[in-house]
Amino acid sequence: MKLNNETVTIELKNGTVVHGTITGVDISMNTHLKTVKLTLKGKNPVTLDHLSVRGNNIRYYILPDSLNLETLLVEETPRVKPKKPTTGKPLGRGRGRGRGRGRGRGPR
Repeated sequence: MKLNNETVTIELKNGTVVHGTITGVDISMNTHLKTVKLTLKGKNPVTLDHLSVRGNNIRYYILPDSLNLETLLVEETPRVKPKKPTTGKPLGRGRGRGRGRGRGRGPR
């Protein structure tokens, strides 16, 4: 997500190569690019103004050599761990071992 306005090459799982400038990346790794050169495997390159690539289709990113990864990998805001409740009661259903599975048998 810190790679906005960086020009990268992305190789997809189907062998397609995408070269463009990142305009945005979301939490699912869906990547939105501008000024794109799209090269399908074994075909001639196609130029596009904008392209969105679904995150699960990405094999890897090829980052520019000029990128300083040490500064990008440092988090600006440290994560705060959520506090655990301090009550004596266990959370959840608390039925114990081997209970509460399936339908009840009803009266005999």
